[in-house]
Amino acid sequence: MTKLTIAIPSKGRLQDNTHAFFARAGLTIERPGGDRNYRGTLKGFPDVEIAFLSASEIAREIADGSVHMGVTGIDLVEENISAPYEKTHLVTALGFGHADVVIALPTAWIDVSTMADLSDVASDFRARHGRRLRVATKYVNLTRAFFAKSGIADYRIVESAGATEGAPAAGAAEMIVDITSTGSTLKANNLKIPDDGVMLRSQAHLVASLTATWCDGALAAARAILDQVAAEEIARKTKEIRAVLPDPKAAAKQAAMEFGCTTPFGDEGAPLVLHCPARDVPACAAMLKALGATHVNVVTLDYVFETENPLYDPLHEKVS
Repeated sequence: MTKLTIAIPSKGRLQDNTHAFFARAGLTIERPGGDRNYRGTLKGFPDVEIAFLSASEIAREIADGSVHMGVTGIDLVEENISAPYEKTHLVTALGFGHADVVIALPTAWIDVSTMADLSDVASDFRARHGRRLRVATKYVNLTRAFFAKSGIADYRIVESAGATEGAPAAGAAEMIVDITSTGSTLKANNLKIPDDGVMLRSQAHLVASLTATWCDGALAAARAILDQVAAEEIARKTKEIRAVLPDPKAAAKQAAMEFGCTTPFGDEGAPLVLHCPARDVPACAAMLKALGATHVNVVTLDYVFETENPLYDPLHEKVS
């Protein structure tokens, strides 16, 4: 692959949120021909190709090295890829697509509140009925791994092709493993999650392939894109504070100690310029006033570009 190929979800809310994520960093995804075209471009990046795929396809394409990077959920990475973190690198969490992979049991099982309880029930069920508990799920690999970790062996998996949450009521399974965001669908189907029944907390990530061919052109394009993504991410969490003080060096030192502020342009100028975590701005402003500042200005930043890139540098180390 001579171009950097990035796979993004082809439809739905995940696609909308992915477009918004890139747009926030000043990156525009273009899809000539509309929804019927499964190839697109990134405006201003001639060496980048966009592939529109389903989220599960993206995980597999990343593992195969058919694409360099993609947007998909951690649940799909861990379900669809064997030894996932030998083949992939998590570049950054995207803050959307939040969902938990959970075990859900009938609410009528009032004596089952933990996985240890479930282990006892599974053994007793087999002894009484001569068969194993059935677990309906699309997450076969995650289920097997979690049940093994929990010491549960008396079960069998029923692969679910439809609405998994309806399997117990339909008599197709005794329990399920499924993904949930709010739990409301489980409650509507009279299902509950054991206290320790959350198998995985998932969200969408930008994921890089460690099996793809990373030529110099692909690395350069990835660096340029991740520079913008990282710069926006840093800016979103940071405010710039400007103030004139009698002793700017002392103020900068105290701001660094108390709030982790940095002085990107040095600590001797007037005004003193601090980059402060957004959550600490009111407290930092109060401290500066106590040290003699008569005015404290707070500026919203669009981008903060730095020499070190916390998104690109770890990726470069793994693929070069």
